[in-house]
Amino acid sequence: MSDVYARLTGQDQAVALLRKAVAGERHSMSHAWLFTGPPGSGRSVAALAFAAALQCEFGGCGECKSCQEIVGEEHVTHPDVMWVKTDTLSIGVERARELAMAAQQRPVMGRYRIIVISEADLLTDRAADALLKSLEEPASRCIWLLCAPTKSDVIVTVRSRCRFIELVLPAPAAIAQLLREREGVEPQLAAWAARVCGGHIGRAKVLATSEEARSRRTQVLAIPPRLDSLLAALEAAEALVGIAKSDSEAQSKQEGDKRERNMNRLLGLDDSKPLPRFAQAQFKHLEEQQKLRGKRLQRNSLDVALTELTNWFRDVLAIQTDAKAPLVNQELQGQLDEYAARSTANATIGKLDAILACRTALAQNVTPLLATQALMISLI
Repeated sequence: MSDVYARLTGQDQAVALLRKAVAGERHSMSHAWLFTGPPGSGRSVAALAFAAALQCEFGGCGECKSCQEIVGEEHVTHPDVMWVKTDTLSIGVERARELAMAAQQRPVMGRYRIIVISEADLLTDRAADALLKSLEEPASRCIWLLCAPTKSDVIVTVRSRCRFIELVLPAPAAIAQLLREREGVEPQLAAWAARVCGGHIGRAKVLATSEEARSRRTQVLAIPPRLDSLLAALEAAEALVGIAKSDSEAQSKQEGDKRERNMNRLLGLDDSKPLPRFAQAQFKHLEEQQKLRGKRLQRNSLDVALTELTNWFRDVLAIQTDAKAPLVNQELQGQLDEYAARSTANATIGKLDAILACRTALAQNVTPLLATQALMISLI
């Protein structure tokens, strides 16, 4: 890595603004920043790159010990950078108070005390209120970096104290190039993954490198043409929840194994030997945390499936309205044409609205199976 911003694909304007701030141009620096952009645009990547550049003696070289401790490891290990990421569905007031206290501490090694909240949209109203004083009367060497999909996802009293960095979805060509050069993906597969990922680089990497992920996507896209009865709808709902569960369990195992390896490395343990008594409590806590992630991961996996269905019906709508935009699912042209011919544009819009309503229900903690059953019945 030659630069901390190297992983930010297609974000030239945002990177230019961040470079100016680090260089110290007049009015370009702030004590609080809000990074916004669609899922997959790289909000957290940008925030961590900015944190590294602020701490780096050379403005973000990507090679020094400070940069590597922030952007070069699996987890942030720099003593003056707090990486806040929740495993639950919200960030509560107690956690916010802890962060406000941490903001008062002076840097240990770096130039700043930096707190990065990767999902500021999950702050409860009470939690956001608990952060206000720290944002209104910031400690002299503390910088807050908040990340959220849009400005409106963050309570107005918080976002009004922030300077904004807006990220965009990278173009498919840029994503395909990244997959070829950094992941070694063959060109045809890279182009396909870049086209169907919806601009989400992380999703593109998964699709390009995992045959299981591609298989799950195929199963999701096979659902709409089969919805011809109430029984079929109920079976499809159960199948969709099952696909999401399978996906989340695979992610959970991968993350759990990675965290165990990191814990073993930090404690100097050997995988081949029995777990010593002093480490048992740490691993029990790690196991409990992993269970908490399960619900969040399943909801995220279900959201990915709903995104695939949304793209499928948008393709149908494009055909019905004779839009000139290229189809996301070009390889399913025949299936899409057949479905579009036996429906109407108004009906398709209603089905897109039903997917949005399902997302809203899931965000309000409606049971996944109940939410998807209601959706599938609406898609008949």
